[in-house]
Amino acid sequence: MKIRVLQFVAIVLTALALIPPGAHLLELANKINLDREHYLTVQQIYRGWALLGAVLIASALANGVLAVATRRQTAPMILAAITGLLMCVTLGVFFIWTYPVNQATDDWTVAPENWQMLRVQWEYSHAANAVVTFLALCSAVASGLSWLPRTRS
Repeated sequence: MKIRVLQFVAIVLTALALIPPGAHLLELANKINLDREHYLTVQQIYRGWALLGAVLIASALANGVLAVATRRQTAPMILAAITGLLMCVTLGVFFIWTYPVNQATDDWTVAPENWQMLRVQWEYSHAANAVVTFLALCSAVASGLSWLPRTRS
């Protein structure tokens, strides 16, 4: 039963982690060609979203714990470990490509001269994270589905 609770928590946290980058991916086509003024205005809807980073960390940790807890079964363990690693990749993408743009634009309250290049970097880093997080969710679900509970004799 403990494993099933861990699986549930890991899957839910990973699904929740998909919401922000998934939203960014779905809006990309409508935002990528906005002019400077409209883009800066639209970007203000993300105020406070930084707190959602806690969900990424919680997902990575939950899947890491699940990998250890399922170590007696290879497939669920490997899939949970892959999920945890993919969630760490999303954090890497954020800190390598997204966060520097947030700093350069003061969280999109100013648009430096190279704002269009920064916009592309910001938008596509979120799109990449949507894909990586979706793969992580698939891996988390596959881990749960591949777990074979002990049968009682």
